[in-house]
Amino acid sequence: MSVDHARRALLDYRPRTDEAPEARPASVALILHDGPAGLELLLIRRADRADDPWSGQVALPGGRRDPGDADLLATAIRETREETGIDLAAAEPLGVLDDLYPRTPLLPPIVVRPFVFAIGERPPLTLSQEVTAAFWVPLAELRAPATRREITLTIRDAERTFPGYVVGEYVIWGMTERIVTPFLDLLSG
Repeated sequence: MSVDHARRALLDYRPRTDEAPEARPASVALILHDGPAGLELLLIRRADRADDPWSGQVALPGGRRDPGDADLLATAIRETREETGIDLAAAEPLGVLDDLYPRTPLLPPIVVRPFVFAIGERPPLTLSQEVTAAFWVPLAELRAPATRREITLTIRDAERTFPGYVVGEYVIWGMTERIVTPFLDLLSG
């Protein structure tokens, strides 16, 4: 699998978009790179912060739209630069995936639009205080049967089980899993 494969898979894809006036718009960036083990995706680990409902989770770079952002694409580009130091202005936009919402009312009302980008080479990363780690994961590793599994987590003193991925010390679940899994399915189709 390569950037060219992703480019072809996204060429005719028409994402489902949701306009939700009660929800704040946000966007994330799936940043792809042809690495030594095939197509790779950049993931981040959010810093542990009391004011962040996604504190400590593995995520895609991104965040809520600011009033100064021209559109959600601008939001993805700005947030990625702020969180990782990567400037996506020169990256190749490959496409857009389906909008999605958090599945629990405990999270803020947002609607997230994922944008897919390709970059030619791995740029140096400059992490913000919002991010404690960033790592590239080969999509082949995410597709390996041993990586995908049910994850049981304790959330607000209750055990809950979610679909997810275990990549080394990192657990990918929640909205990130809900973006990555359909993307992998799209690439496989």
